[in-house]
Amino acid sequence: MSRHDRWGRIGVWSGAWTEALRSGGGALSGEFTDAAAELDDLGYGTLWLGGGPAVTYARPLLEATSRMTIATGILSIWEHDPVEVAAQRAELERAFPGRFVLGLGVSHSRLTERYAHPYTAMTEYLSALDAAAEPVPVRDRVLAALGPRMLALARDRAAGAHPYLVTPEHTAQAREILGTAAVLAPEFKAVLDTDAARAMAAARGHLALYLQLPNYTNNLLRLGFTEDDLRAGGSDRLLDAVFAMGDETAIARRAAAYLDAGADHLAVQVVTAEPGLPREQWRLLAAALPLEA
Repeated sequence: MSRHDRWGRIGVWSGAWTEALRSGGGALSGEFTDAAAELDDLGYGTLWLGGGPAVTYARPLLEATSRMTIATGILSIWEHDPVEVAAQRAELERAFPGRFVLGLGVSHSRLTERYAHPYTAMTEYLSALDAAAEPVPVRDRVLAALGPRMLALARDRAAGAHPYLVTPEHTAQAREILGTAAVLAPEFKAVLDTDAARAMAAARGHLALYLQLPNYTNNLLRLGFTEDDLRAGGSDRLLDAVFAMGDETAIARRAAAYLDAGADHLAVQVVTAEPGLPREQWRLLAAALPLEA
């Protein structure tokens, strides 16, 4: 079995289901269950629940689909007790064997008052998962790793890494640290729009929030971008580096750069200027991207 058999080559990353579950008290409307079922039918391998989901948010998606992996992308270690997380994951494993993956991250200092010593906090959290009455197996967890130390931790104490807001160059560096056995599943931003100015505007609007978060900006600086690249929603150079923009062929060509750099799986986040689920874009990309390994 290859590293990406469980994940599929291509998945979908979206915060839409997390927002819907929060507003719906843990329940989903038919629109959202139907969309998940369609992604399953289209052949996407994993649905990543973005936006700080809880483990319990995976259940309605597991019930709505028949084969996809459902993953948290990511669950903040500051907001969820590890003993409870381990118990909730065990319940999902009994009901849906092999179909849930726990994506963990340290979030950001500007988003949580408890943020301190993130590397140490993550190691302690993993140890708590290991010591739980029903431990979370290494194979069933990934880390939102960006820097070398966290990537090495993802290699040593998880199935691998799920980096967010990265480039193919970062993917190559991460693969070197992770070695050949660990899974590398970066998030991949796609703006499916052939109007270049409109695509750049959508990308810049999306990126503005992330450029206020030091974990991301520090990583971009490590990759060779400058403070000027991080201003005003991001320079054109930065946008071209972290977004795929254009038609399906352009998106597929950019996706290939990440895969060639060492990614096992891409968690595709479709970025639009419009609200709602981008179901038509998901359909178009399912036909253009290599869903099958």
